[in-house]
Amino acid sequence: MVNKNEGFDQDRRWFLRNALMTLAAAEIGLSGTVGAREMTGGKIKNQTAVSTNADFGQLRQIDAGLLNVGYFETGPPDGQPVVLLHGWPYDVYSFADAAPLLATKGCRVIVPYLRGYGSTRFLSGETLRNGQPSALALDIVALMDALKIEKAVIGGFDWGARTANIMAALFPGRCRAMVSVSGYLIGSQAAGRMPLSPKAELEWWYQFYFATERGRLGYDQNRREFAKLIWQLASPKWKFADAVFERSAAALDNPDHVAIVIHNYRWRLGIEGGESGYDAYEKRLAEAPPISVPTITLEGDANGAPHPEPAAYAKKFTGKYEHRGATGGIGHNLPQEAPRFFAEAVLDALRF
Repeated sequence: MVNKNEGFDQDRRWFLRNALMTLAAAEIGLSGTVGAREMTGGKIKNQTAVSTNADFGQLRQIDAGLLNVGYFETGPPDGQPVVLLHGWPYDVYSFADAAPLLATKGCRVIVPYLRGYGSTRFLSGETLRNGQPSALALDIVALMDALKIEKAVIGGFDWGARTANIMAALFPGRCRAMVSVSGYLIGSQAAGRMPLSPKAELEWWYQFYFATERGRLGYDQNRREFAKLIWQLASPKWKFADAVFERSAAALDNPDHVAIVIHNYRWRLGIEGGESGYDAYEKRLAEAPPISVPTITLEGDANGAPHPEPAAYAKKFTGKYEHRGATGGIGHNLPQEAPRFFAEAVLDALRF
């Protein structure tokens, strides 16, 4: 059920907000594309974020599939749909600056809390708190159905990028284009069982921590401290303010958050099972299917989180494809650290 935030007042609020953002956009040079591009060695140099407190719409709730999904929406209701997906341990505010930039260009931007985050809740207490990748992707398909969106540009990072990849691979008809930070992230339980080099395994320390009961309890008792550590390790050059972190950390208070996170990482290692209803999807994903949806992949030059090199996944994209690198100390949370760079990629993907 959608919150009752419709009608004249909503349209007037959107119009005034859009007018103000359009004026701001004119001042910072958003003409045709978002932000001027400074090219350095074939890469786009990051521009300073427009704001750390941009308004990107009102929080709404809607029943979709297994969930009552909390989401923010900004832009004209009849605009080109864009769905932006956050990662762990982040939330919708990763797009707080990028979403308004897209709205000024006429996009209808939807930014949902994933299952286990923010105001998103399961409709039934009996539903397994399942964090397997295909389940998250089907959540977004259900959300688009509930919002009567047939096709959208899907963008994301971390869990959000993996979810976007899965949607593009399994449901290409629902994806007009895709923007994926860190490229191709589709995996499987079989791949998760394969050992990596010691250095690579070290980067996944929290995955092994979560495999233990001590890890589950430790994460539950120290959600904020754990999340802040991950932010710092994944984006070592991003000097985020405490207020910026706390704004997002509140999403981790969701009662299902720990169960979803722990199941996600244990499922990847093959030490917890999923649900049989997703078996067919996971079987297809285990084949590492190519993605034909037009795609732009992005990577920051200071991403401290585990991530593949662009050359390792370029051939997985068989449609129109481009890779872009952001310089200037941009880490794992690229949409929040470089919002203009991210928004420009979404707009360019629309033109593919």
